[in-house]
Amino acid sequence: MPRDIRELADDPAAYAAELRSRWGGLLSYRYIGRTYDSMDLGPTDNTVTVRHDMRDPAGGLLLAVLGIASPEGGGMSDLEAVPNPVVHSCQVLDPGTDVTRFEVRGETLKQGRQLGYSRSLLVDALRPERVLAVTEGQGISLGIPPKGLQKMPVDPIVVVDSPELPPLWQVFGGARRPDGHWALPELAAEVASPDAALHIGPQFVILETAARDAAAATAGTDRLAAVSSHVMFMARGKVGPFRAEAQATAGRSAVLARVLLYDEGNDDRAITVASYQFAPAG
Repeated sequence: MPRDIRELADDPAAYAAELRSRWGGLLSYRYIGRTYDSMDLGPTDNTVTVRHDMRDPAGGLLLAVLGIASPEGGGMSDLEAVPNPVVHSCQVLDPGTDVTRFEVRGETLKQGRQLGYSRSLLVDALRPERVLAVTEGQGISLGIPPKGLQKMPVDPIVVVDSPELPPLWQVFGGARRPDGHWALPELAAEVASPDAALHIGPQFVILETAARDAAAATAGTDRLAAVSSHVMFMARGKVGPFRAEAQATAGRSAVLARVLLYDEGNDDRAITVASYQFAPAG
């Protein structure tokens, strides 16, 4: 199992080495091509190039991709805190079916001793006046790292765009089990945050996958456009496997799916709750 970096708080050199290893090996941001000026060496680039695997069956941008690109941890970086998400929401204005690259314009609203609040505007990078979505969130600091930590070199994963790319749920190790539930495997280093908990990236992916599956069964079609999502992180996912249970309800013009994510290896503890709203794609 991954080690909680907070155990190294009294050893600055070991903490720095562990953070470099964990940040450099974390799958979430590297796989979608998102870099952060607060953490990464090199020029500032707040854009994400869109690939086939980042789109839903109707061609719109996946909520999981928007969430990973703008995690809304309250503006805290791993160089100044041990951040943990609390709440994340996303509201979609434009599905971006023809967008090839989008830009994240983040804004830290408030940072207190433990809690931080942030929001982002996601726009078409080639036409910045075209707003795709807005995200908002709250994060909490679980600890204070040693002083003097430095930014780290980027170790990107080069993914060549192709219609044959595997779906994101497969990349993160997810699967639909014989019992009908979508699930992630036991916690591994490449999907764990530095505090040895399931990172938001795989959570966003499996939650949306389960929500879309339930919504498609209710609507009778998988051609559903994302309208909004709201995610609350109630506890750290520490062991796994992680099971998603989803239920969907049809309204007059939209389908709502609610999802709970459980840590089966930790007394089946509920760790994350989310709701997703979809509408028939035009």
